[in-house]
Amino acid sequence: MNPPKCCDLDYIHFLMAAANVFTCTEAARCCPEGSNSPSHDAFARLLQRWPPDTEALWIESSHLVRPGEGILIVDDTTLDKPYAKKMDLVYPQYSGKHHRVVSGINITTLVWTDGNFVIPVDFRIYDNYNDGKTKNDHLRDMLETAKERGFRPDFVLFDSWYSSLDNLKKIRGHGWHWLTRLKKNRLVNPDNTKNVQISTIDIPSDGRNVHLKGYGFVKVFRIVSKDGDEEHWATDLIDMEEPDRKELARKSWKIEEYHRGIKQFCGVERCQARNGQSQRTHILFSIRAFLRFEVDRIRTSRSWFESKQSVIRNAIREYIKYLNYNVSATLTA
Repeated sequence: MNPPKCCDLDYIHFLMAAANVFTCTEAARCCPEGSNSPSHDAFARLLQRWPPDTEALWIESSHLVRPGEGILIVDDTTLDKPYAKKMDLVYPQYSGKHHRVVSGINITTLVWTDGNFVIPVDFRIYDNYNDGKTKNDHLRDMLETAKERGFRPDFVLFDSWYSSLDNLKKIRGHGWHWLTRLKKNRLVNPDNTKNVQISTIDIPSDGRNVHLKGYGFVKVFRIVSKDGDEEHWATDLIDMEEPDRKELARKSWKIEEYHRGIKQFCGVERCQARNGQSQRTHILFSIRAFLRFEVDRIRTSRSWFESKQSVIRNAIREYIKYLNYNVSATLTA
């Protein structure tokens, strides 16, 4: 059997350099010319044959994290696929960007951060029709894997979607602390009398200890925005102070920055393949491309935008140098 003409790094580097088009055809066109240049089919076979797990991501990210410290953040994002009528993995998904249900692929990612670096260490793709797993199942699977890999985070952070009792107890079972938002109708017992909705109780600015139904004692905080919207936060760390909660909430935003990075600079939404395995591999390679941008940011302090733009800038410089298009040329029939 002949060896493959392209490898994962060929596709990853293409994703890092490409500006608008992220297809196998374009990847082949961008390769250096030669008798052994990979074709479109070579890249297509690469996407279809890559193992359907996230081990390759962990091999690279394991050298960049400190498992015994830092925090783990879990969140999901929807990759827009508005015109995908016959594409695998596409389901009706709620989009925080559009604030409505859209057609797309949903990925849930586990990232590690120390408040500065943001390192993706695991992810799952929502495909309930084939694997029967919910987003919460994927969360628990990733936390179990993180435990096996030796993680001992200071905190696990996530939003209200993942604040079910099963998830909270899973984290407690690992011996980890957690901080999350709760929906306003979650039942708590503030005074050992009865359970009431958290939105109805008085919560001072420095928080209040209450009994969360089905779980145990937690500390809750109420945050009111300038326009009057309320958020309810909760943690199992009973002696947490508001400045500590605020600092952790700031760090939790890192995963939103990560979502922006994989979409704007790594083409994670742009794969046009209908095959589910090709989509999975493209998403994996996009996240590994992001990891390289983040490593470059750590080493050089250059932003992801600047790293991406430097590649495009060099291409523009070469174009201006040689000027392939000249309007002074005579048109012929």
